[in-house]
Amino acid sequence: MISKSRKEFEINIFNLSNKRHEFDFEISDSFFEEFDYSSLNKGKGTCHLNLIKSETMITLEFVIEVSVELICDRTLESFYFPIAIEEDLIIKFGDSDYMLSEDVLVIRNDSPSINVMDYIYEFISLAVPMKKLHPSIKDEVAPDLIYSSNIEEEVGEKSTDPRWEALKKLKDNK
Repeated sequence: MISKSRKEFEINIFNLSNKRHEFDFEISDSFFEEFDYSSLNKGKGTCHLNLIKSETMITLEFVIEVSVELICDRTLESFYFPIAIEEDLIIKFGDSDYMLSEDVLVIRNDSPSINVMDYIYEFISLAVPMKKLHPSIKDEVAPDLIYSSNIEEEVGEKSTDPRWEALKKLKDNK
């Protein structure tokens, strides 16, 4: 059974005429709760969707503005990170459902509706930075390295390891 919040992102494409249609969706904490095992649990924002329907395909133009709660990798403090995304997705009509490429999807000709919730979540998730730093420490300089090696000092001019010198003497004695 489809949850109430998932139904809000359902678009009945069967009855839409072949022209441009606009939809607005609210993104809240309940949106993120729909996704189990997600690193994103809280957020607020909007998604404006332009849907352009023709006889053979549908073009979806997403404009997403959301602020998601992240945990700082360094301080473990939570903070809200603003995300602004513009993404396009093309849906073509065919005999079966499959993904043609990362931005082209094929659905059956008789599909009555599409649910855009998963696409919105995917776009938001991909916009989250790999390194999550709290704004209060974002401009700080990284600490100096604990260990560094200066090879030129260690090697010097043509110096060799004393162990090799001992082996060289054995070779020369033969």
